[in-house]
Amino acid sequence: MGLEQELAGIAAAYGGTGTPVFHPTRTDVVVLRMGEVVVKAHSARDDAEELRPRVRAAASAAVSGVMLAPLEPEVLTVGGRAVTVWPAGRPISQDDDPRGAPWEEGARLLARLHAAPLTLLPALPPAGGPARAARAVGRMPGDGPVEQLIRRAFKELPEPRRVRVTPLPGLLTHGDWHLGQLVHRDRWLLIDVDDLGVGDPAWDLARPAAWYAAGLLEPVVWERFLGAYLASGGPALGPGDDPWHRLDLPARALTVQLAAVAVVNAGREGRELDDVEHSLIEACNRIVRA
Repeated sequence: MGLEQELAGIAAAYGGTGTPVFHPTRTDVVVLRMGEVVVKAHSARDDAEELRPRVRAAASAAVSGVMLAPLEPEVLTVGGRAVTVWPAGRPISQDDDPRGAPWEEGARLLARLHAAPLTLLPALPPAGGPARAARAVGRMPGDGPVEQLIRRAFKELPEPRRVRVTPLPGLLTHGDWHLGQLVHRDRWLLIDVDDLGVGDPAWDLARPAAWYAAGLLEPVVWERFLGAYLASGGPALGPGDDPWHRLDLPARALTVQLAAVAVVNAGREGRELDDVEHSLIEACNRIVRA
């Protein structure tokens, strides 16, 4: 029996009905939806031992109403791959106008996630955010001018320990937050525990910060997001402080990461970089020139 058939069997065992629908991804992750059940076969590189406490954390009462709780709090294994089971939710449509997206709801959920008491959660590994840029840059196969620029921008990022920012105590951090990590199921909830862990919560604000800095997110939308986070008591940024004091390094790292991912995806799909991706490359050029 193949992986897809086994995932369909798991979905049926948890109450999934109807025809299985596979959602495309740009990685080796396989996501199947059957009715109101979603089954995810995680990347072959994902460590099931690190994933287990992350899934249990999502099932914890400490993040109830913040994260989508799994249907199965344990990690299953199929063909050597870690598999998790979730209730289905409605994602944000990629065709929607970004200005109408639930930026405030996402910010409030992040503020609540960051404030969740770690003492009520299982022991978690480090959040995955800071390591993602290095992985993305390492996956670029070519050595053309664009790849060289991205690698140079990555090398010029300062080490976090050399940045003159008083470190926060480790807090619960999503590790890979963007609008695609929101689904609606009676309310908006965070999904995807793959990088959930203990870390600097400023990295969860880094993607919208990077988009704003690259001119891809309108200032009014950025202010809505940031304002909602601060109004909800989000601990990543001090009230009244310059937010870029903490966001500058994570935003630069996310810019490099997104540019590297864009190059890899364009190469895999046999196409030229689009306007958004060119904006990320230009942002890397500004990082190098700074």
